[in-house]
Amino acid sequence: MGWIPHFKRNSIHTKLLATYLLLTALGTSLMAGYILWSFHAYFTRTRQADLQNWSTAIGESVADALEENNLKRVQVLVLRFGAAETITIRVFDTNGQLIATSSPQEDRQVTNWLKVPGINAAIKNREEQGVAKGVLTNDDRLYIAKPIGRNGRLLGALRMSVTLQQFQRQFSTILWTVLGTLVFTLVVCTLISEWLARGISRPIQTMKNFAIRLGSGHFGDKLELRQSNELDQLALELNRMSERLASLDQERRAFLANVSHELRTPISNVFVTVEALRNGAARDPKVSDRFFQNVEDETKRLSRLINDLLDLGRLEAGVTLLEKHNVQLNSLISRAVRAVESRMQNSRISAEVNVADLQIQGDSERLLQALLNVLDNAIKHSTPNSQILITGYKQAKQAVVTIRDQGQGIKESDLPHIFEQFYTGDRSRQGRGVGLGLAIAKRIIEAHGGSVTATSQFGEGACFTISLPL
Repeated sequence: MGWIPHFKRNSIHTKLLATYLLLTALGTSLMAGYILWSFHAYFTRTRQADLQNWSTAIGESVADALEENNLKRVQVLVLRFGAAETITIRVFDTNGQLIATSSPQEDRQVTNWLKVPGINAAIKNREEQGVAKGVLTNDDRLYIAKPIGRNGRLLGALRMSVTLQQFQRQFSTILWTVLGTLVFTLVVCTLISEWLARGISRPIQTMKNFAIRLGSGHFGDKLELRQSNELDQLALELNRMSERLASLDQERRAFLANVSHELRTPISNVFVTVEALRNGAARDPKVSDRFFQNVEDETKRLSRLINDLLDLGRLEAGVTLLEKHNVQLNSLISRAVRAVESRMQNSRISAEVNVADLQIQGDSERLLQALLNVLDNAIKHSTPNSQILITGYKQAKQAVVTIRDQGQGIKESDLPHIFEQFYTGDRSRQGRGVGLGLAIAKRIIEAHGGSVTATSQFGEGACFTISLPL
């Protein structure tokens, strides 16, 4: 049971090592085979060329002797140029009968020379060349059989053969030398391949273990690899992913804590009010009306919170379908201002609107929701008898909308977090909001391919800048 996981742990290393060895073995084997084949072919061609030259030269002298019918001279020529065990020369008449041979004692045992390779072709005036076994031996010999003629008349045939034993011994030596070199090369390549495979598999194994730890919830760990290649870049990306997961996990925990807090407060208020009504507060009409109004307000607060959470969840998951069509920017902002007009009057706040006649493409209801959220934030943090300035203009291929209030502004430490869910800065906790409005507005605008930013000098108000593609 313990061996299988070990095999799995080293599977990448094993595969890399096997791949390196197979490629090395294939390459060296092909190279060795080509070298041996080339050597063998070169030797064969060379010996065949030598046989061709020797047989031609000897054939001319034999032809002269046969033309004079001097068989004794033919025998002398054959014995002179023939060599025992290595070179055999035989001369035949036109009927295939042996006239002279460099191996007379052995050749007496042969009764039918026409069965010997090349003889039948030579007496039929055809030259033949190839490799065959010896006439009375089992060794391989290179032979040539050619007709002997003069002035168009066939005088006989000459067969010359050379033993290949010496070449085969030399070739065997070369073969074993090449095989030994091949084995040595494979051993060296195995060591190099092992080093290379470990150099690749070890960091991959480290990254695998790191990924397993991430999957187990150990976010924020750091992976250190000293590889000057793509693996180093991969390790860097894994570290970034670990940091991002740690950040997301922290955001998730903060989100759950904030949601729990925001839900607990109204539910507790409703529960306390219901208990008070049950214990007799309902008998007093004034008290009961105030308690029922409190229940209604807390229920509405819960409803807004749940709707905001659903909107935020859909936007972040990308499942909100945007019904995009052409929208007049000034008309959209006018709708938003009219929607909050009564609130501004109650807070003694006025609005100055200066928006160019621009056309954008998007979901008008969702964009209206984003504008209302930003305006709601501006109204909540504006001082009485102040003014909200709304401008809209074209910048490059963008429609830019700025909403500037004249409130206390945003602290520099709070500014980077203004669009976070359940923003807990002091300013965002005032009023009845739960810190989701600006987060929802940001998601809606980004879903339209735009952006929203905030700038502020504390004590001088805040300015929100919304950019949307024309």
